[in-house]
Amino acid sequence: MDLRAHTREYCRKDNWLASASYFGTFVVYFLSLWVAIDQMDRWYVMLPAGVIFAFAAVRLYVLQHDTGHHSLFETRLQNELAGHVLSPFTFAPFEVMKQNHNLHHSNVGNLEHRETGEIHTMTVAEWRTADWRHRLAYRLYRNPILLVSFGAAFTYFIRYRWPKNTLRFGVLGVICHNLVIAALLYALYQVAGSDGVLIWLAFSFLGGMIGVFLVYLQHNFEDTYWDRRPDLNPMEAALHGSSCLDFGWFFDMAVANITLHDIHHFNARIPSYRLRQCHYSLPDEIAPRRIKWGEALRALRLKLWDEEKKRLVPFPKSL
Repeated sequence: MDLRAHTREYCRKDNWLASASYFGTFVVYFLSLWVAIDQMDRWYVMLPAGVIFAFAAVRLYVLQHDTGHHSLFETRLQNELAGHVLSPFTFAPFEVMKQNHNLHHSNVGNLEHRETGEIHTMTVAEWRTADWRHRLAYRLYRNPILLVSFGAAFTYFIRYRWPKNTLRFGVLGVICHNLVIAALLYALYQVAGSDGVLIWLAFSFLGGMIGVFLVYLQHNFEDTYWDRRPDLNPMEAALHGSSCLDFGWFFDMAVANITLHDIHHFNARIPSYRLRQCHYSLPDEIAPRRIKWGEALRALRLKLWDEEKKRLVPFPKSL
């Protein structure tokens, strides 16, 4: 099977499906937040509502990611407008996010341009030559508890207020984005008080942790792909350097199919609402390997890229 030809069949955009995904997620986002705030005295109602809100926030981020590829709605203008509207709710200023993510796609699997990735990975050779300060900093950085929790807080609430490449891709947009977030928080405070803002903050933080966990797994698994030019194969890097997470249909739906990251990197023009259909229509003999929960959790112990073994490995015991 010609994989390129197969994926092209699923690139057709549909404004009805896009609108259902886009506006439907906003409905869930606002409704679950309202229930969580309204029922804050009933933890058994507030907590499930808050978790639903957190997943809705992740889903909005994935949809913004789609608009950055102009793959959600039918026209470029529709995608750009939708992406800007999403920005205050995802904490990611649209234009800078779009440009940074495109840099990531163009350099996926490239050991010489790891700065375009979301999670930094050292090689075994770099680890061996690093001094104790760099090793300690990297150990702390790659600690899964710190990475998922502090990483989420830092990325979404601090780093995205002035993302990397802001001076290059849009200072005014980032400033306006931050002002809109401040205005929305003020409006929430006026409506729901400080308790409402705290509930929004707590479950937004949970959404950020879910997002960081997924971002980690997208390119950090044992037999991922890294290489250097001229040996780097962009097609191999896109398909085999990105994961397919098999956490079930419901989880895929909750995160707008970002779990099928291999097919997305292979052809970023496929809308999120067609990714699952595209992936599961592949014949078994060429379908990419699917990572289930057990392997996904074990991947959190993998820290370094071994250029000789061509795989991600844990920290050496002897060093």
